[in-house]
Amino acid sequence: MSDPAAATAFGPMVLAAVEQYEPERRRLVDDDLAAPFLPGGLRAFTRTMRWPFARRLLIGATERSGPGLWANLTCRKRYIDEKLEAALADIDTVVVLGAGLDTKAYRLARRSPIPVFEVDLPINVERKRTVVRDALGTPPASVHLVPMDFERDDLAAELAGHGYRSADRTFFIWEGVTQYLSADGVRATFEFLRSAAPGSRLAFTYVRRDFIDGTNRYGAESLYRRFRIRSQLWQFGLDPDHVASFIDPFGWQLIEQAGPDYLAEHYLAPTGRALTASQVEWSAYAEKR
Repeated sequence: MSDPAAATAFGPMVLAAVEQYEPERRRLVDDDLAAPFLPGGLRAFTRTMRWPFARRLLIGATERSGPGLWANLTCRKRYIDEKLEAALADIDTVVVLGAGLDTKAYRLARRSPIPVFEVDLPINVERKRTVVRDALGTPPASVHLVPMDFERDDLAAELAGHGYRSADRTFFIWEGVTQYLSADGVRATFEFLRSAAPGSRLAFTYVRRDFIDGTNRYGAESLYRRFRIRSQLWQFGLDPDHVASFIDPFGWQLIEQAGPDYLAEHYLAPTGRALTASQVEWSAYAEKR
């Protein structure tokens, strides 16, 4: 059975795959598994992006959908990769909430035996099993796939049933997911995160609340029509000024946020590429007290 939210797993990975054709000094994210993890048709499409002219056309089309969207979807992956790398010596486990086709667990498994639990909708988990088998052959022993629905299932029980130990200092990754959940679904996940071991880390993304309610569309009219009017897939949003107070009752302390200014300074400016970052989506990084 098809699931509209599950289908959105492809877009960010296409962008990551296309970025691999950029010269290293201009590349926004490094991910050599992005293309192998895509279905055959999308892999063939990304191969046409080897030509700079084709990439410019694709980036232009993406920017018309949502100004700054290309940078946000690629740079958020780079941001989370960097936070995970910096924290590896201080954590015991990684949990990816809403993993989709993300490759972090498999790139990490090349050099570390740290356990990684990838949680997602059953349809995405089955797709991931096939993708990993086709791309890598034998799945890494350190990676565990956990099928569940964030709106209905018990996250703690599902993870425990697959071998996750709640006492482990855990790096939680929640990328490109919160906007697809109801407010109750987001809070239920944070209720689970309340029990995380002290010193655990959380990197997550969110869409601005004023975009969700239509107060400010930040020039992304097409994006708003697609996700808020036609499909109504995006439901939840946060105000950047209220993120700290939102996560604090669950025992998490906000360390930093990566909005458009952060992405522009740390990732876009060094490449010299004429790209902007969007206000619509932000990334946040927090530590469990």
